[in-house]
Amino acid sequence: MNRVSFPPGMRLERLDRKHPRAKFRCGEPKVDQWLATKALQHQEKNLSVTRVLLDFGGGIAGYYTLATGQIDFGELPAEVRKTLPRCSLPVAVLAWFGIALQHQGKGLGTRLLAQALRDCWEAGKTFPFVAVILDCLDDSTQAFYKRWDFDQLPGHPRRLYLSTRMLDALMESEDAR
Repeated sequence: MNRVSFPPGMRLERLDRKHPRAKFRCGEPKVDQWLATKALQHQEKNLSVTRVLLDFGGGIAGYYTLATGQIDFGELPAEVRKTLPRCSLPVAVLAWFGIALQHQGKGLGTRLLAQALRDCWEAGKTFPFVAVILDCLDDSTQAFYKRWDFDQLPGHPRRLYLSTRMLDALMESEDAR
Protein backbone atom coordinates (compact mmCIF):
# COMPACT_ATOMS: atom_id res chain seq x y z
CA MET A 1 0.00 0.00 0.00
CA ASN A 2 1.98 2.97 -1.29
CA ARG A 3 1.42 6.34 0.28
CA VAL A 4 2.15 9.60 -1.42
CA SER A 5 5.28 11.28 -0.12
CA PHE A 6 5.13 14.86 1.06
CA PRO A 7 8.02 17.23 1.76
CA PRO A 8 9.98 16.44 4.93
CA GLY A 9 8.31 17.94 7.98
CA MET A 10 4.82 17.86 6.45
CA ARG A 11 2.32 15.30 7.63
CA LEU A 12 -1.19 14.20 6.68
CA GLU A 13 -3.73 13.79 9.50
CA ARG A 14 -7.43 13.31 9.94
CA LEU A 15 -9.06 16.65 10.79
CA ASP A 16 -9.26 17.33 14.53
CA ARG A 17 -10.34 20.22 16.75
CA LYS A 18 -6.67 21.08 17.41
CA HIS A 19 -6.06 22.03 13.76
CA PRO A 20 -6.19 25.78 12.97
CA ARG A 21 -9.11 25.56 10.52
CA ALA A 22 -10.16 29.22 10.73
CA LYS A 23 -6.72 30.43 9.59
CA PHE A 24 -6.75 28.49 6.31
CA ARG A 25 -6.90 30.64 3.14
CA CYS A 26 -6.68 29.22 -0.38
CA GLY A 27 -8.10 32.12 -2.38
CA GLU A 28 -11.60 30.63 -2.68
CA PRO A 29 -13.86 31.75 0.20
CA LYS A 30 -16.26 28.79 -0.15
CA VAL A 31 -13.40 26.32 0.26
CA ASP A 32 -12.01 28.26 3.26
CA GLN A 33 -15.41 28.53 4.92
CA TRP A 34 -16.20 24.82 4.49
CA LEU A 35 -13.04 23.87 6.35
CA ALA A 36 -13.58 26.47 9.08
CA THR A 37 -17.27 25.84 9.75
CA LYS A 38 -18.56 22.55 8.32
CA ALA A 39 -15.81 19.98 7.79
CA LEU A 40 -15.48 18.87 11.41
CA GLN A 41 -19.27 18.86 11.94
CA HIS A 42 -19.79 16.62 8.93
CA GLN A 43 -16.97 14.34 10.00
CA GLU A 44 -18.40 13.97 13.51
CA LYS A 45 -21.78 13.04 11.94
CA ASN A 46 -20.05 10.41 9.73
CA LEU A 47 -21.06 12.25 6.56
CA SER A 48 -17.52 12.79 5.30
CA VAL A 49 -13.86 12.57 6.28
CA THR A 50 -11.43 15.45 5.96
CA ARG A 51 -7.67 14.99 5.92
CA VAL A 52 -5.36 17.94 6.41
CA LEU A 53 -1.77 18.32 5.29
CA LEU A 54 0.09 20.12 8.05
CA ASP A 55 3.11 22.25 7.28
CA PHE A 56 6.28 22.60 9.32
CA GLY A 57 4.67 25.03 11.79
CA GLY A 58 1.47 23.03 12.25
CA GLY A 59 -0.60 25.18 9.89
CA ILE A 60 -2.88 23.62 7.31
CA ALA A 61 -1.09 23.56 3.95
CA GLY A 62 -3.99 21.81 2.23
CA TYR A 63 -6.92 19.53 2.73
CA TYR A 64 -9.44 17.27 1.06
CA THR A 65 -12.83 15.94 2.07
CA LEU A 66 -14.14 12.58 0.88
CA ALA A 67 -17.66 11.26 1.08
CA THR A 68 -19.86 8.65 -0.51
CA GLY A 69 -22.87 9.29 -2.68
CA GLN A 70 -25.03 7.97 -5.45
CA ILE A 71 -25.47 8.84 -9.07
CA ASP A 72 -28.34 7.92 -11.33
CA PHE A 73 -27.47 5.36 -13.99
CA GLY A 74 -28.61 7.77 -16.73
CA GLU A 75 -26.14 10.49 -15.68
CA LEU A 76 -23.13 8.35 -16.55
CA PRO A 77 -21.66 8.28 -20.05
CA ALA A 78 -22.58 5.27 -22.17
CA GLU A 79 -19.09 3.72 -22.01
CA VAL A 80 -19.23 3.65 -18.19
CA ARG A 81 -22.80 2.43 -17.78
CA LYS A 82 -22.83 -0.28 -20.48
CA THR A 83 -22.35 -3.13 -17.98
CA LEU A 84 -24.07 -1.53 -14.98
CA PRO A 85 -27.60 -2.07 -13.67
CA ARG A 86 -30.20 0.64 -14.33
CA CYS A 87 -30.45 2.08 -10.81
CA SER A 88 -28.77 4.56 -8.48
CA LEU A 89 -25.11 3.62 -8.30
CA PRO A 90 -22.52 4.21 -5.55
CA VAL A 91 -19.80 6.81 -6.07
CA ALA A 92 -16.90 8.22 -4.10
CA VAL A 93 -17.11 12.00 -3.84
CA LEU A 94 -14.15 14.35 -3.66
CA ALA A 95 -16.30 16.95 -1.93
CA TRP A 96 -13.74 19.65 -1.05
CA PHE A 97 -10.10 20.30 -1.90
CA GLY A 98 -7.85 23.28 -1.21
CA ILE A 99 -4.20 24.34 -0.97
CA ALA A 100 -3.23 27.30 1.22
CA LEU A 101 -2.10 30.38 -0.72
CA GLN A 102 1.43 30.26 0.70
CA HIS A 103 1.83 26.66 -0.48
CA GLN A 104 0.36 27.00 -3.99
CA GLY A 105 2.63 26.43 -6.96
CA LYS A 106 4.86 23.92 -5.12
CA GLY A 107 3.29 20.69 -6.35
CA LEU A 108 1.38 20.01 -3.14
CA GLY A 109 -1.97 20.04 -4.96
CA THR A 110 -0.84 17.21 -7.20
CA ARG A 111 0.46 15.20 -4.26
CA LEU A 112 -2.62 15.83 -2.16
CA LEU A 113 -4.95 14.85 -5.00
CA ALA A 114 -2.89 11.70 -5.57
CA GLN A 115 -3.38 10.81 -1.90
CA ALA A 116 -7.12 11.54 -2.03
CA LEU A 117 -7.45 9.25 -5.05
CA ARG A 118 -5.35 6.57 -3.34
CA ASP A 119 -7.68 6.78 -0.32
CA CYS A 120 -10.68 6.31 -2.64
CA TRP A 121 -9.01 3.39 -4.41
CA GLU A 122 -8.16 1.67 -1.13
CA ALA A 123 -11.68 2.24 0.23
CA GLY A 124 -13.06 0.81 -3.00
CA LYS A 125 -11.59 -2.56 -2.08
CA THR A 126 -14.07 -2.72 0.81
CA PHE A 127 -16.90 -0.42 -0.30
CA PRO A 128 -17.07 -0.55 -4.11
CA PHE A 129 -18.18 2.37 -6.27
CA VAL A 130 -18.42 3.05 -10.00
CA ALA A 131 -16.62 6.40 -10.15
CA VAL A 132 -15.10 9.27 -8.22
CA ILE A 133 -17.08 12.45 -8.83
CA LEU A 134 -16.46 16.09 -7.99
CA ASP A 135 -17.86 19.52 -8.77
CA CYS A 136 -15.56 22.29 -10.03
CA LEU A 137 -15.95 25.91 -8.99
CA ASP A 138 -14.29 27.37 -12.09
CA ASP A 139 -12.36 26.70 -15.31
CA SER A 140 -8.93 26.57 -13.67
CA THR A 141 -9.95 23.89 -11.17
CA GLN A 142 -11.63 21.96 -13.96
CA ALA A 143 -8.39 22.07 -15.98
CA PHE A 144 -6.44 20.80 -12.94
CA TYR A 145 -8.68 17.73 -12.56
CA LYS A 146 -8.77 17.01 -16.28
CA ARG A 147 -4.99 16.52 -16.15
CA TRP A 148 -5.81 13.54 -13.93
CA ASP A 149 -8.12 12.01 -16.55
CA PHE A 150 -11.32 13.29 -14.97
CA ASP A 151 -13.98 13.85 -17.62
CA GLN A 152 -17.18 15.86 -17.73
CA LEU A 153 -20.45 14.13 -16.93
CA PRO A 154 -22.93 14.59 -19.79
CA GLY A 155 -25.27 17.49 -19.11
CA HIS A 156 -23.26 18.75 -16.11
CA PRO A 157 -20.62 21.26 -17.25
CA ARG A 158 -18.91 21.53 -13.84
CA ARG A 159 -19.32 17.94 -12.60
CA LEU A 160 -16.43 15.62 -13.42
CA TYR A 161 -15.95 11.91 -12.96
CA LEU A 162 -13.15 9.40 -12.95
CA SER A 163 -14.32 5.84 -13.59
CA THR A 164 -13.03 3.07 -11.38
CA ARG A 165 -11.33 1.59 -14.45
CA MET A 166 -9.36 4.83 -14.86
CA LEU A 167 -8.68 5.02 -11.12
CA ASP A 168 -7.31 1.47 -11.18
CA ALA A 169 -5.05 2.40 -14.12
CA LEU A 170 -3.78 5.49 -12.28
CA MET A 171 -2.99 3.50 -9.14
CA GLU A 172 -1.29 0.74 -11.11
CA SER A 173 0.90 3.30 -12.90
CA GLU A 174 1.78 4.94 -9.55
CA ASP A 175 2.64 1.57 -8.00
CA ALA A 176 4.87 0.74 -10.97
CA ARG A 177 7.05 3.80 -10.33
